[in-house]
Amino acid sequence: MHRRTRLILILTAAVLVVGALFWAAFRPVPVSVDLARVTRAPMQVTVEADGTTRIREMYDVAAPITGTAKRAPVRVGEAVIGDETIVAIVEPVAPSLLDARSRQQAQASVQEAQAALAVANSERAQAEEELVYAQSQYDRVQELVERGVASLVRLEDASQMLNVRRAARDAAQSASEMAQSTLERAQAALIGPDTGGYSNGDCCVQITAPADGVVLSIDRISERPVTAGETLLSIGDPADLEIVADPLSRDAVRIPPDARATVDRWGGATQLEARLRQIEPSARTEISALGIEEQRVEAIFDITDPADRRPGLGNGYAVRLAIIVWEAEEALQVPLGALFRVGDAWACFVAQGSVARQVTVNIGERNDRMAQVLDGLAEGDQVIVHPGDTVADGVRIEAAEPG
Repeated sequence: MHRRTRLILILTAAVLVVGALFWAAFRPVPVSVDLARVTRAPMQVTVEADGTTRIREMYDVAAPITGTAKRAPVRVGEAVIGDETIVAIVEPVAPSLLDARSRQQAQASVQEAQAALAVANSERAQAEEELVYAQSQYDRVQELVERGVASLVRLEDASQMLNVRRAARDAAQSASEMAQSTLERAQAALIGPDTGGYSNGDCCVQITAPADGVVLSIDRISERPVTAGETLLSIGDPADLEIVADPLSRDAVRIPPDARATVDRWGGATQLEARLRQIEPSARTEISALGIEEQRVEAIFDITDPADRRPGLGNGYAVRLAIIVWEAEEALQVPLGALFRVGDAWACFVAQGSVARQVTVNIGERNDRMAQVLDGLAEGDQVIVHPGDTVADGVRIEAAEPG
């Protein structure tokens, strides 16, 4: 009896040991996973865009006349004062040389004009004398009428003659002035490049700066011929900068009015702040580096930081903008790496104790790292980031040790 009991106990112990060894060998091994916590924190969604700085108000100084632009009196980078600093000097085109025939014809025209002026002056003198005589006649007749010696008809005749002589004097005076102008025009035809025709010594047009600023560029420093309207130099204030960005048209639609943006990659140690002023109404087609046609839109931003916070930043510098299209002070968010698609819905694995549970998640806005949670998760939930094929609903998991 005792031996039978002992045998039963030994067999039972053996079965237990074998069972324990079998369970230890074939029990499920927990999957090592990376966990992240669902948090509530500030969140932003941005659109990245390349931009270029430019001076807000630039002034192109052009030649007002055709002639010769003298050597530039200013240099690039030089400060100028509006309506005071002379930035360009243009000499009018010099008269061309006359051949012998043209000069003789011009001299003959001068002599003809001089003779015509003499005749006009004589006629003017005659008209003035006749006017004086008509005035004396009118005065004498008027005196006789007042004494009752002469009739009113005679006074009217004298008055009419006075008006005729006054009109004749005015016509003779105009003819004399016309003859004088004709003479001056004929004399101008004799002006040659050697004399220049500038009797007062002021041969050139001096152009002053249109506004305070700095000389940004000069078309050419040396003396050269120019035509009217040709650009000579540009002036602007380097401290008054704006940024022209070129986001894709589909991104530009998402940018709200008066959007904020952060500016980096401009060369400074800190980020700058900017604010949208306007988006151009028309897009343009550009070819990307991969040869793909893209529709891009110009968006103009004002730099809100003062000039002393962006030393060295000048006109035409390349920058990078992160344009804020959506932001919230307290958004429930989950890492994008924890989400995956299940049909048309989003889902993720939540760690419930040591077991993974698949839940459906309704998300809102997304950026490059996080997604806004609208429904399906609660603050403090732990989700599995980048779950592999070994993770499924109900699988035992353990948190990976930080490497």
